[in-house]
Amino acid sequence: MKLYRGEINVKTYGEGDLVDLNGKLEEQVKKSGVREGIVHVFVVGSTAALTTIEYEEGLKEDLFNILERIAPRDIDYKHHLRWGDYNGHSHARASIIGPSISIPIGDGKLLLGTWQQVVLVELDTRPRSRKIITMIIGE
Repeated sequence: MKLYRGEINVKTYGEGDLVDLNGKLEEQVKKSGVREGIVHVFVVGSTAALTTIEYEEGLKEDLFNILERIAPRDIDYKHHLRWGDYNGHSHARASIIGPSISIPIGDGKLLLGTWQQVVLVELDTRPRSRKIITMIIGE
């Protein structure tokens, strides 16, 4: 059994930025030497999230339109009152999507669908430097 921990660092432009991670994750799997196993991916921070999506412009826009309906930007959040940073919606949205995702590995490759990309969803109101931790386990 092999265990490999890696790190991916990305800069974002702020709220609404989606970063396709497939290429960087494939590099991590290659470095690990794991042929059959799983990669667990975790973003450090409470205003970003990880998920999969078909990485195309229409769906990228749809995702943020849906999030606006679920956790609107322009309502009063208790977080705003406490910190005054007006990103309560960012925290709520990140909590709904979640900070991690696991992807199976087969024959040394990510086992994803044809149109399925793993993405970092930037939800904070300002540009950020994001650290993403990978844990790869397998043979």
